[in-house]
Amino acid sequence: MSRSSLIQRAIYVPTEQTLAVTFTTGRTYLYFGVPADVYAEFASAPSRIQIFNWRIRDHEFRELD
Repeated sequence: MSRSSLIQRAIYVPTEQTLAVTFTTGRTYLYFGVPADVYAEFASAPSRIQIFNWRIRDHEFRELD
């Protein structure tokens, strides 16, 4: 994932509607209840961090080890 200076990697599991996001800080967070259309918008956006902030950041999440 090279279109963001803050997001290093993202993995989406559509059957569970979860999105794991690894930031350049090395921290990874798992976001719950992310619909497939929101992930599609995120994945194709010129600014993934902008879509993340608008559509994903406020979802329930937990930090992964």
